[in-house]
Amino acid sequence: MADEPKRIIIKKVKKRHQDAHGGSWKVAYADFVTALMALFLLLWLLAMISPEKRVLLSQYFKHFSVFKESGQSVIQGHSSLLDRDGGVAAKKMLGSERADISPEMLQERIKGAIAEKLSSLEDQVMVSIADDGVKIQIVDTEGSLMFKLGSAQPTEKARQLLKLLAENISDTANRIVIEGHTDSLPYRGAQITNWELSTARASAARRELEDNGVEPSRIARVVGYADQELLIKDEPTNPRNRRISIILLKEKAAQPADTAGPDAQNPAETAGTAVK
Repeated sequence: MADEPKRIIIKKVKKRHQDAHGGSWKVAYADFVTALMALFLLLWLLAMISPEKRVLLSQYFKHFSVFKESGQSVIQGHSSLLDRDGGVAAKKMLGSERADISPEMLQERIKGAIAEKLSSLEDQVMVSIADDGVKIQIVDTEGSLMFKLGSAQPTEKARQLLKLLAENISDTANRIVIEGHTDSLPYRGAQITNWELSTARASAARRELEDNGVEPSRIARVVGYADQELLIKDEPTNPRNRRISIILLKEKAAQPADTAGPDAQNPAETAGTAVK
C-alpha cells in the first residue's frame, strides 16, 4: 500500500449569483402600495360624505379614548351630535369652522373660478365690492339667456354658473341676499307680471344654490324688483337689465336681519315682492 500512487481529487463548486437584497424589498413595496391604496380610498370616502358628517368624524377622533370608547361606533359614541333637527350641533360646529375670507379675496376667487371653468360666460358675470358686501350679478346678453323669456326655469348655462358660485361660497359664513330683476318690457300672462317673474327667478336661483351645497340658513332674503332697479338706465329694454344679483353680506350688514325680533317687518316686503 505504501507504493500505491496518491490520487488527487478536484472538487468543482458552482457559485449561484443571488440578489444582493434578497426578496424582502418586494414585501416592503407591497406594504407601501397597500397603504397608499388605503389612503386614496379614505380620501375618496371623505369626499363623498356630507360636511356635517366630516365634522362629526373629526370630533370623534379628536376626543377618542381607546379605554373609554373601544368597540363603539362613531355614531353611537357621539349620538348627541345627530339630534332630531338633522345634526344641528354638527352644523353649528361646521359654521364656526368656515373660512373668514375678505371681500377682496372672495372677489378674486370667484373671478378666477369663472375664468378657469366657464370662460365662455365670463362676460355675463359681474363681481364687485359694494357697501353691503360682495355683489355677483348674472346678466342676460343678446342670444345668451339665463332664463327663457317669461320663464322662471333656469337654462343650463344658469345652472352651471350657479353651481360654480355655490362651490366657491359654500365654505364662507356670509349671509346671502338674492335679487331678481327684469327689463322694462311689459309681461302679463295668466295674471303674472314682472314683479312675480323677478321674484320667481330669484327663488329659482336660491334653490340652485341650496341644491349645490349652500346652507339654507344662510339665505337672509329673496326679493324681486321687476324693472325698478335697471342696470342700464338709459336702455330700459336692454337684455342686461334681466339679471340675478347675489350679495354676500358683510357681517355688519347682516346684523339687522339676525337681531330683528319676531314682530319686525320683513326686509323683503319693503323692497320688491316677498317670496311666498
